[in-house]
Amino acid sequence: MRKLLTATLFLLAPLFTSPAARAQSIAGMWDATINFNDTEIPFKMGISGDGANVKGWFFNGDDKEISNRGKLENGALELDFDSYLAKLTATVKDGVIEGEYGPILKKMYKVTATRATGKPVVAGGSAPSVSGQWDLEGVASSKGEKTWRMILRQSGGEISGAILRVDGDTGTLTGSFKDGKFVLSHFSGSRPALLILKPASDGTIDVSLSGLHGFSEMKAVRPAEARAKGLPEPTDADLHTTVKDPKAPFAFSFPDLNGNVVSNTDARFRGKVVLINITGSWCPNCHDEAPFLAAMYNKYHDQGLEIVALSFEEADQLTNPTRLKAFIKEYGIKYTVLLGGETNSAKEKLTQAVNWDAWPTTFFVGRDGLVRGAHAGFPSPGSGELYKQEKDEFVAKVEKLLAENQTSRR
Repeated sequence: MRKLLTATLFLLAPLFTSPAARAQSIAGMWDATINFNDTEIPFKMGISGDGANVKGWFFNGDDKEISNRGKLENGALELDFDSYLAKLTATVKDGVIEGEYGPILKKMYKVTATRATGKPVVAGGSAPSVSGQWDLEGVASSKGEKTWRMILRQSGGEISGAILRVDGDTGTLTGSFKDGKFVLSHFSGSRPALLILKPASDGTIDVSLSGLHGFSEMKAVRPAEARAKGLPEPTDADLHTTVKDPKAPFAFSFPDLNGNVVSNTDARFRGKVVLINITGSWCPNCHDEAPFLAAMYNKYHDQGLEIVALSFEEADQLTNPTRLKAFIKEYGIKYTVLLGGETNSAKEKLTQAVNWDAWPTTFFVGRDGLVRGAHAGFPSPGSGELYKQEKDEFVAKVEKLLAENQTSRR
């Protein structure tokens, strides 16, 4: 009888314990918001696993930014994102996640999330067609830009796109049409952004953007109309930054992560095509560029390509570059990475650069050791065809330099 009772209790145990287990499980999709400078910015968040094996991820279009570690204990959730040196710390109660994420620009920001319903978003009303490229006027840019380019992709009331500046873009913003306006947003662990588009009867769009650089109100017009109105083309990323003396080498001499000093005069660079990449692991657009450079290095290194990243970081990261190491690991970087110094020292150290102010910026050095061009910024896949075009042009420049006479003149 006792054995029968024991067996019966064993079989019934899951019926009593599984509801609690299910209540604690947070696996699945979540509708989240981050309160960034008093603006509620919606975004999607995914979670898998439980206990000490939780993973979380944010979205940048089709790409995922996945946590390196995570755990859920007694309703306390932690997700670590090493390549941003950031963390989500929250409590889980009654189907709600509440906590904070950061640091972003040295601050922590409130995050709230509820279970995603799984229901498709239904656009309200008949959405006007806004697909394609637009130029933004009324731009307030510290880099002297007068125009930004906005790229939109639309399917009915659903919409995605990005705003492209000389230093890169906003990441992939996504949203839908409701109550006479498109509302798009983005958060992938950095650069939270909320974009509101209100189509006007004259074919223009009233644009409101809240994000890392504050709040902006602009007017979007088609590129042809912008030129007719005298609005200049968006800043050319290939012409924005130059060098003082094209007949002089681009000098650098900085330590690598092992403390070994690497200089442009080292034998390993002689007779090679060298890309000198000004970057920082804190920089979202540098995260966009890193996988592209890593793939290019893997493809062309045997043909004579070298890449040198001069990474400028905060003081504590120069002492213990944990975020930069995670950045290198995440993107599989095999090229040379040097510690250039603190971010505010970059201009005084980059003595050859003229009008350098975009993170990232890449200088193209030919086999003769001389700078043959520079490219400011780098977009994400959110910029669509312009992203593909920029990658193609970048590759074409490298291939042209690699094909030149390999006789070194250094």
